[in-house]
Amino acid sequence: MAVPVRTTTRGEPLERLRDLAARGRLEEAYDEVAPLLAELADDPGPRSDWARRAGRLLARADRDAVLARHPCVDRLTVAITGQSTAADVVEPLTGELARHGLLLNPVVGDHGAYLRDLADPSGVFHGLEADMAICLLDDTTVFAEVPAVWGPDDVERAAEEVAARLEGLVRHYASAGGATLVLNTVPLPRERTHQLVDHRSRARLGVVWREFNVRLLRLGAEAPGVVVIDLDPLVAASGPVADARLAQYAGARIGAALLDAYAREVAHLARALTGRTRKCLVLDLDHTLWDGVLGDDGADGIAAAGTLRGEAFGTFQRTVRQLAAQGVLLAVSSKNERGAVLDALRTHPDLQLREGDFASVRADWEPKSGHLAAVAAALGIGDDALVFADDSPAERAEVRHSGVRAAVVPLDGEPALHVQRLLADGWFDTLALTDEDRARAGHYRAAQARAALRAEAGSHEDFLRGLDITVDLSAPLAHEHERLAQLTQRTNQFNLNGVRLTPAEAAGAAADPDRLLLVARTADRFGANGLTGALLATHEGDVLRLDNIWLSCRVLARGVEQSVLATVLAHARDAGHGAVLAAFRLTAKNGRARDFYPSLGFTAAGERDGALLFRHDLRRLPPAPEHVRITGPLTTGFDGRERT
Repeated sequence: MAVPVRTTTRGEPLERLRDLAARGRLEEAYDEVAPLLAELADDPGPRSDWARRAGRLLARADRDAVLARHPCVDRLTVAITGQSTAADVVEPLTGELARHGLLLNPVVGDHGAYLRDLADPSGVFHGLEADMAICLLDDTTVFAEVPAVWGPDDVERAAEEVAARLEGLVRHYASAGGATLVLNTVPLPRERTHQLVDHRSRARLGVVWREFNVRLLRLGAEAPGVVVIDLDPLVAASGPVADARLAQYAGARIGAALLDAYAREVAHLARALTGRTRKCLVLDLDHTLWDGVLGDDGADGIAAAGTLRGEAFGTFQRTVRQLAAQGVLLAVSSKNERGAVLDALRTHPDLQLREGDFASVRADWEPKSGHLAAVAAALGIGDDALVFADDSPAERAEVRHSGVRAAVVPLDGEPALHVQRLLADGWFDTLALTDEDRARAGHYRAAQARAALRAEAGSHEDFLRGLDITVDLSAPLAHEHERLAQLTQRTNQFNLNGVRLTPAEAAGAAADPDRLLLVARTADRFGANGLTGALLATHEGDVLRLDNIWLSCRVLARGVEQSVLATVLAHARDAGHGAVLAAFRLTAKNGRARDFYPSLGFTAAGERDGALLFRHDLRRLPPAPEHVRITGPLTTGFDGRERT
């Protein structure tokens, strides 16, 4: 008999957090914080100010003590500035980031001095090694520049001047190699538009304001290292831009509800920057993907079209297809007979999604936490790359308390809200979509073919020889900087010191004559895997220092990493280097790679700042695996012949 799982109400996690703070145990028990806050999302009601209240409690914790006790928690230093209300975002941002295992270290600039904060050497952010800089803009950013009595032409001139300053700020910030800069579009309050009494002038003001916001959005679409959060959808979902009394008396031009929604979007961005973007959506079926219960109602009794409720499920399926078209993997976890599930997916006329759209289908009566573990294993990804969506509170609670690290999305109740709930936490948000993302489903279908070859091979060595692996190792092309940055941001298992790059940093390293930046484009008999690895090094006299190596989990343990490093070591020797230095910094997920450098002839050279140091004297080079063929400029000696 199954043991019932107790579900919690919204207040209980916050009460537990309040108790930890009252007893001075936040630092000791910080590993409980993320699960507690995650439970708050299991309430299908509208989002409240839980993140703000949680952030207020978490501000009592000693950040250094938290990091000392919990090495898996990552500190995120965020420079915060803006026109007027910037400091008010600290509390909700603290709560939102804590939910995702990130500890906010906020550095708040001077009130209304965002230009000096971000660009002036005397500004408070000068010399700050921030992970992100957010600059909150509001309507006074423009209206502070217009005369006391104004018209649309005055606003147009002011908007032009402000937009030009912001574009200059972005250029300066990018040239200085700063952290990711976050701007936002600016809502136009009714109190501004209706100071104009004629409709033509209001329309003209609306045009001017929207053109200003378009220029901001264009920066987000085109400028490297800049993200622009569009506040219009957040205003539509969260209500008024501001409280008129607080706007007047406290200068709070962006209200608490909108700041809470903004903080949530910034947290989604932080996840992407720190390698926490999810990769696979695991879906329940009954009352999640379709209306009805397959086991009770039969295939004829389920619907995703033709009825009011059925159409809501059809809309949800179309949204899931949209995500899948952008590289999100799909899987099924269902308490149903497998044969009936496959038959429905193959033949039911209402369904927008078919069997072939799913990378894995788990349908039986085992616990869903086991389904999720099996999906992760089959796809070769961590269970923390999964998002689990289910209508049953009991099933969601079982997954939450099982130790599986999947994000959980509640879809109980009204199916018309399924889309809103699925998208609320931006689990699949990324800085930019690449060709690699769009091809991900094809990569995993090829992975299934490799698994079949592995099952047929007599040994692991036979399997590797049968793959016919090739690696093109060369400098990245200009259009690959986005994908290279994404690889560094998403790679966790084989990221040897935890460093991640932005596209601007990748481009800067590629152009620096003292740096060596290489990317590995891999392929095998089942097709191209794309850009799956990278190596960054620095020339320091007669020494080559390896800054980091990254390799996608899709090609791990196939000899690619050994082949790449063996090739670079041979290149270093041929180039006259006397030694190659490297460092390994343990993170929450790269422990398996700890012995990588010693396995290729590196010897221990001490420890510095928490990193293990290694040295290779290049006297005896490691052989590259015979089953991997490396091509590219480093594979030829100075006589132009391919190195063997």
